[in-house]
Amino acid sequence: MTDDSTSPAAAGHMTVNRAGGRITLGTEQHKQLFCRMLLDSHDPYKPAVIAWPKLDDEAFARLTGLPVWDMAVRVEGEASMAVGTYAATIQDPLLREAVTMDAGEEARHRLVLGKMVEFYGIKLAAEPDYPPPPDPELAFLQTGYGECFDSFFAFGLFELARRSGFFPPELVETFEPVIQEECRHILFFVNWRLWHRRQLPWYRRTLFDLRCLAIFAGRIKARAASAKDVGDQRNFTAVSSKAIKTDLKARDLLALCLAENDRRMARYDSRLPRPQLVPTLVRLALKFIR
Repeated sequence: MTDDSTSPAAAGHMTVNRAGGRITLGTEQHKQLFCRMLLDSHDPYKPAVIAWPKLDDEAFARLTGLPVWDMAVRVEGEASMAVGTYAATIQDPLLREAVTMDAGEEARHRLVLGKMVEFYGIKLAAEPDYPPPPDPELAFLQTGYGECFDSFFAFGLFELARRSGFFPPELVETFEPVIQEECRHILFFVNWRLWHRRQLPWYRRTLFDLRCLAIFAGRIKARAASAKDVGDQRNFTAVSSKAIKTDLKARDLLALCLAENDRRMARYDSRLPRPQLVPTLVRLALKFIR
C-alpha cells in the first residue's frame, strides 16, 4: 500500500507478484491466495482529494465531448450494489472481506467519476436508484463477466489514448489506478469462480457451468448489438474507440489489448489463473483478420 493516500497514481504501479509452487484450485490455499491478492494490493486513495489537472482547450473539448460519462457512472453504481449485495451473503470471513472491498472499490470508481465530471463541469442526467438484485449470485456473475469483457478492451483503449495523446499524461496518470483496479477485480473474479465451482456438489457444477456460459454469451450478444448502433452509449468500448481517432487497424488494436492485458496481469501472483475466455476468443479472431 502506498503511504500517500492523496496520490492515487501510485496504486496503479503496485505489484504482489510472488514466487511459489503450484496450487490446487478450489483449496483453502487457493482461496487465501486470491483473497490476499485483492486485499494486500488495495490502495486507500481518496477521490475527494484528487488533484485534477487543468486541460487546454483541445483536451477539455475531447474529454467533455465523450458521450459516455452518464453510462460509466451508472455502470459503477450498479456494480457496487451487485457486488456488495453478494458480499452480504458470504459466510466465510476472509472471502466476505475481499468481496466487500471489491464492492467498496467499485463505489469509489463511481465517486472518482463524479468528482471528475464535477471538476470539469460535465452535466450528467439524474442517477437512477440502484436496488439490491433479487439473486445476488447471479448479479455477481453478471458483473464479473461484464468486467472481464469490457476491461480487456479498456486496457488497450486506455493505452491507445495515452500513446495518441488523446488525453494529456497528467489525466492518464490520474485514471491509471482505476484501470488497474479493474484488472485486480477480474483476476479475483476468475479465481473466485474456479474456487466456488469446486465447493459445489458434483451434480450442481454442470448447472453452474451452464449458467456461466449463458451469462457470458449474453454479454457478448449485448455488446455486439450495441456496437452496431453508432449512437448507442451503453457500449463504452465501442463509443470510446470511435472517439479516439487513430490509424491503428482492427488487428493491431486487438493485439494491443492482448499485450496490455498480459502486462497488467503480470503484476500479480503467477500461480493465480488468468482470464481465458476473452483473450482466447481474440486470439482466435486474429487468425482470421488480415
